[in-house]
Amino acid sequence: MDFGDILDAWEKQTAIPQGDRKRRRLKTAHKKELEKEGAGDGEKKQGQDAPSDEKRKPRQPPQPSRPHDVLVAWLETHDIYDKDKDTELIYSAAENRARLLRKKPDAVIDLHNLTHDKAWQALEDFFQKCSASNLEKALIIHGKGNHSNGGAVLKRLVQKFIEKSPLAGESGYNPAKTGGSGATWVILKK
Repeated sequence: MDFGDILDAWEKQTAIPQGDRKRRRLKTAHKKELEKEGAGDGEKKQGQDAPSDEKRKPRQPPQPSRPHDVLVAWLETHDIYDKDKDTELIYSAAENRARLLRKKPDAVIDLHNLTHDKAWQALEDFFQKCSASNLEKALIIHGKGNHSNGGAVLKRLVQKFIEKSPLAGESGYNPAKTGGSGATWVILKK
């Protein structure tokens, strides 16, 4: 049995033949109802007004219940967590990060001419003040270390401090025109 045979069998089972008595009776009963409703429209009986179009409501076929509506109703009555709604939070976090990367620093500290211990203490104080002021981005100027004996001492100190500090988040270097690798920007954690 192929698909065409199955389709023909289905049509035969579901089709209503033209000569069916029951169908004819339903049609005539429906016509009689329509005639009864329409009989009084043209004539006015004494003491009664003809039914107006506003009072008469047209018949509407019954709406089939759709599985989608049932599912939506069930979801509305039960407290269900929709993980797809959290994509807005993900996008806003990504947008926030992009905004912070473009943003100019809120505070700047210059560590030139400081010793290792004094620079460390200055960074701790600086980050505490930035955190207390709810600043978002800071810039640490430490120099490139071209004139130091033993290389860039302050640059390594700043990297070590950023790694250990609970207040420091993402960091990086400025573009070459604004200091390049002689200054490190830091996004502060809340």
